[in-house]
Amino acid sequence: MGLFKRNPFGHILFIKKWLIRIFGAATHRRYRGFNELQIDGSEIIRALPAQNVLFISNHQTYFADVVAMFHVFNAALHGRVDHIRNIGYLWNPKLNIYYVAAKETMQSGILPRIMAYVGAITVERTWRAKGKDIQREVNPNDTENIKVALQDGWVITFPQGTTKSFKPVRKGTAHIIKEHKPIVVPIVIDGFRRSFDKKGLRMKKKGILQSMIIKEPLEIDYENESIESIVEKIEYAIEQHPSFLKVIPAEELEAAEALNELRRFSSPKAKS
Repeated sequence: MGLFKRNPFGHILFIKKWLIRIFGAATHRRYRGFNELQIDGSEIIRALPAQNVLFISNHQTYFADVVAMFHVFNAALHGRVDHIRNIGYLWNPKLNIYYVAAKETMQSGILPRIMAYVGAITVERTWRAKGKDIQREVNPNDTENIKVALQDGWVITFPQGTTKSFKPVRKGTAHIIKEHKPIVVPIVIDGFRRSFDKKGLRMKKKGILQSMIIKEPLEIDYENESIESIVEKIEYAIEQHPSFLKVIPAEELEAAEALNELRRFSSPKAKS
């Protein structure tokens, strides 16, 4: 790799590689140390092609979710199965991993701007800006950038566009799927909201078991399937369809979450 070789967005790969190494080393203990990340299905990552893969996931923090995926993807590509032990996988990371993020989020400070260099595809939200509901046309440059990223490698997106649970999946993701026909890999995460603040930069609580389930790629009829059908498939795949929502009193929900944490820690996989 040439010292000044760039990706399609003009980012120097040498700089990007070192940013991944530095951020990866700085954040590793957040997923294996202070807290633990339980992974299931990482063998699916190794079987994927190098380009035109779209990861869809529920969303719990602005940054911690994406950072965890960078760890898991690179660990899997270096032979780790469902774990991120031994951070040697960071020395030669996959450099064509991108993630979709709101432009205002990535411009909110020095650290987000640096993290954007690692692989952010910034988009303008069409429904919300600066904490207010809006109505704005889709910026064609945003969809073009997602196309370029898919042609170059892998793209992570959060189709609900929010960290709040059980919000509707935005149709834009379904349009991208129909137009560009990527392999669509669902991911379901949990525990990040309890571990981190909303931005995912500050640890809120230690001793939390986070989880990441990587599922088999979705079966999609790109030519004939409707946008509505794809949206519904996404909702079920990332376990955010309204049918997953159960109305539980707050005190019962807190007790259930505590019991679930205890069960996870006592599981054989959590102890390994």
